[in-house]
Amino acid sequence: MTSMEEDSSLESAPYDDQLDEDIEEKRVWALKEGRLDGAIEALLDIEKQLRLSANVVGTRRLVVAIIQLCYDARAWKTLNEQIILLSKRRAQLKQAVTAMVQQAMLYIDQAPDLDTRVELIKTLNSVTVGKIYVEIERARLIKKLAKIKEEQGFVAEAAELMQEVPVETFGAMSKTEKIAFILEQVRLCLDRKDYMRAQILSRKISPRSFVISVGKDKKKPKEGDNVVVEPPPDIPSLLELKRIYYDLMIRYHLHSHDYLEICRSYQAIYDTPSVKEDPSNWMPVLRKICWYLVLAPYDSMQSSLMNSNLEDKKLSELPKFRTLLKSFVTMEVIRWVPFWKDFESDFQEEAKLPGGPLGEKAAEDLRQRVIEHNILVVSKYYARITLQRLSELLSLSLPETEKHLAEMVVSKALIAKVDRPAGVVCFQNQKDSNEVLNSWAVNIEKLLELVEKSCHQIHKETMVHKVTLKVQ
Repeated sequence: MTSMEEDSSLESAPYDDQLDEDIEEKRVWALKEGRLDGAIEALLDIEKQLRLSANVVGTRRLVVAIIQLCYDARAWKTLNEQIILLSKRRAQLKQAVTAMVQQAMLYIDQAPDLDTRVELIKTLNSVTVGKIYVEIERARLIKKLAKIKEEQGFVAEAAELMQEVPVETFGAMSKTEKIAFILEQVRLCLDRKDYMRAQILSRKISPRSFVISVGKDKKKPKEGDNVVVEPPPDIPSLLELKRIYYDLMIRYHLHSHDYLEICRSYQAIYDTPSVKEDPSNWMPVLRKICWYLVLAPYDSMQSSLMNSNLEDKKLSELPKFRTLLKSFVTMEVIRWVPFWKDFESDFQEEAKLPGGPLGEKAAEDLRQRVIEHNILVVSKYYARITLQRLSELLSLSLPETEKHLAEMVVSKALIAKVDRPAGVVCFQNQKDSNEVLNSWAVNIEKLLELVEKSCHQIHKETMVHKVTLKVQ
């Protein structure tokens, strides 16, 4: 405690009882005798004396008492006027302004109608603007106002209000409240279909933020450090926020049909302990993982995720989906018609499960993935093949075969060359002169080794026969 605070506390101690009597007397004036303005004027005179003498405790009590008096008298217009007046008084103390704003925020939900509630929120917003010591209160006020705007149907206005608050820079705000606020910003952007801004805002949250550290003692705050304010009771827990975050990411990636990222989001949800414990929770999520893995274009990450999910023991409880993944891992051609016949009912059933349908283009993309898988299988077994034979293996027409082959080559998923006049596809990669010379050198070296080995064997047999003849 500083010397100034000690002096103020010593000065205020003798006046505590007198201050209580003054506040109670002015309450009687306002509530029983109807002299609200006179009571406020009298309390303002006392507040001025305490404020100018730097009495923090007394000033804070009087400011709160004035605000409470206006609320008890249900004088909402006077309440707004006094909030603005008290915040603008000369040499007003930060502690007094903070206490006043916190007290007034308790009355927002008690307002008699929506207009009064909005007016009180706007008044408090005007008082808190530009003041770092009430930045958390300002963020909560804007969140309340944005919720009202959204309920009225003004989603764009609500999103713009929320975007004005950079909560990631608030040192005193708790981690869970920060994440919840940013997730609300992302949700409003997705609701107004502002996907670019939603992506920018979502990057403010790292997936590592949802990891709960076990066994680490909390460090005691040092003198001068910001004290973290406890979050309101309506803020979800960290694991609940993790689920909300990945649900929003799924919404975002569904817009761009990024199936691999959707799969990774579902994988993160699946790895949550609360989901893994309950079969009614993990079964729909694991189904979604399998479908989006199959829908994702082939690459190293997709292949790795597919193999790791095949090793999951819980997949044995979903034998059909194990077969689905197995068919894409096995290097065999998949016939589209019987494949779709086997899995169409399960594909359509996803719309009724948590998470909703797989997407507008999902059925079309699934057929595309089957064709790409078949082309990769053919490239493993053939170095050169005619377009006609490739079309027969893929069950496609010649133009369709050439189109899908060209798309895979352009996306660098496959190395191939098409000789259109000859109607031949070559899957071998063209080697440069150095590679050809190196391969020849290796072949000659192997040939010389074989010749040397053969000569050694011949010499050995000759020596054996000579010894045999001498003995005879």
